[in-house]
Amino acid sequence: MTELASKQSATWRDYYEMCKPRVVMLMILTSMVGMFLAVPGMVPIDVLILGNLGIALVASSGAVVNHLIDYKVDTLMRRTHNRPIPQGRVDQKQAAIFAAAIGVIGMLIMLIWVNALSAWLTLASFIGYAFIYTGYLKRATPQNIVIGGLSGAMPPLLGWAAVTGTVEPGALILVLIIFAWTPPHFWALAIHRKDEYAKTGIPMLPVTHGEHLTKLHIILYTVIMILVTLLPYLIGMSGPLYLLAAVVLGLAFLGWSLLLLLKPTQSTAMDTFRYSIVYLMVLFVVLLVDHYL
Repeated sequence: MTELASKQSATWRDYYEMCKPRVVMLMILTSMVGMFLAVPGMVPIDVLILGNLGIALVASSGAVVNHLIDYKVDTLMRRTHNRPIPQGRVDQKQAAIFAAAIGVIGMLIMLIWVNALSAWLTLASFIGYAFIYTGYLKRATPQNIVIGGLSGAMPPLLGWAAVTGTVEPGALILVLIIFAWTPPHFWALAIHRKDEYAKTGIPMLPVTHGEHLTKLHIILYTVIMILVTLLPYLIGMSGPLYLLAAVVLGLAFLGWSLLLLLKPTQSTAMDTFRYSIVYLMVLFVVLLVDHYL
């Protein structure tokens, strides 16, 4: 850490960055879709606003804890070395207080104005991501993202439970879609950042088992993901519009996965990663549109 960096004062943007807003926004999109799919009509406006606010605050708290636990690793990676804690703009105590504050506020919102089931499920997701994945699994096994991906797949269930107060098969299918999507999504980024991960000592699959095996894993999980995305149609949860979108989007994802294996360029891994984000966003939006058609 440079002397200049250590003297810099934090701004609201530093705290905002620690919340990983892009990740949280994608989570809230899937949470909202879970809410709308749980009911035939309109989601109650108070649950829509307060439920997603509570989920977003608790998810943001988990992101800040991730910054706290990983700050030494972040200093070694080009993608993350400018984060607020490694650069000294926010110290660890400030970050911990901020994480606790927004996490408690989020939980109180869920408990008081939404319902207890969604609150405790949100807390379980927080613990799974912040402590089980970031604190343990990430450093324990090359399958870290597979096992730990469950916590990141929870938002549709959280949204569904916020509306209904129940856990139902449709919500679990939405979780399963994101759970299957997470490995090919993240491993594409891990391939692109393989050399940086190698410096950190974190056992990411491309580092421990090589790029070729990782690319085969990406193809395998992409196929599994495509099959899982057919379930909403097969159980009557969605119609032909969603089915068409799921097949087209899935085949495009598989195309990127095969390109990454067979004819990769310097940018193919990152292009696959970027497509995976667009894929999930569009898939869930179409799922929502199909629900009301």
